[in-house]
Amino acid sequence: MATPAPLRILEGHARVYRRTWRGSVFSAFVSPILYLLAMGVALGSVVDASMTGGVEGLPYLVFLAPGLLAASAMQTGAGEGSYPVMAGIKWLKTYQAALATPVSSADIMLGILGWATVRVTMVCVVFAAVMVAFGAASPGGALLSVGPAVLTGVAMAAPVMAWTARLEKETGLANLFRFVVVPMFLFSGTFFPVSQLPDWIEWLAWITPLWHGVDLARAAALPEVTTTFPPWVSTVFLIALTVIGTVAALRTFKRRLVT
Repeated sequence: MATPAPLRILEGHARVYRRTWRGSVFSAFVSPILYLLAMGVALGSVVDASMTGGVEGLPYLVFLAPGLLAASAMQTGAGEGSYPVMAGIKWLKTYQAALATPVSSADIMLGILGWATVRVTMVCVVFAAVMVAFGAASPGGALLSVGPAVLTGVAMAAPVMAWTARLEKETGLANLFRFVVVPMFLFSGTFFPVSQLPDWIEWLAWITPLWHGVDLARAAALPEVTTTFPPWVSTVFLIALTVIGTVAALRTFKRRLVT
């Protein structure tokens, strides 16, 4: 039985990564350690000392860790859906080369999204292990939080791929990170409850994928925490964003690579 073409594309990315994985060690292992040390332990000691009962009744490290897990997944999804896709389309033109073989633009797009899912999962599993090492979550809670975080990363990767495939210049990617990814990272409940924000910004946070991912991951990791909305609402939101982004990416890839 022949291997489906999208899996062949995914395999190609995995074979490349097998030779370049050492370059991602810092972001995968050291970055979560530094984040939790600096923000969770160092800043957390100040927050816990100044706020009786911590943040929403939790030590700041415990409150912060699941949010950072979801945020790391979001950033990884955005990263995998942006510059590598631009390279394949414009700089290296590996996607045009792939089209000379028996694969379609849809196969290429789905294979890239599959690889992005693998990368997001790898990052989330490592981050969850670091959370347990810091005592920010139990092993079971950390494992449960990986699912929502991965869904958040994929929900980000698909629409970013659609956006990247329509760009002629990479400046659009810089603007994406400057005006979308970074503000979302800062104001989607990762570092503090969005209820502390002005009402209009709080409502804006509610329509971002990261806020839903943080809410789900925090509730999954910590039994004493409940989600703002029923969990199925955030899950459906993230799945819908993934589907919409995938459909849009299929169209933009075909328009860019075929027509």
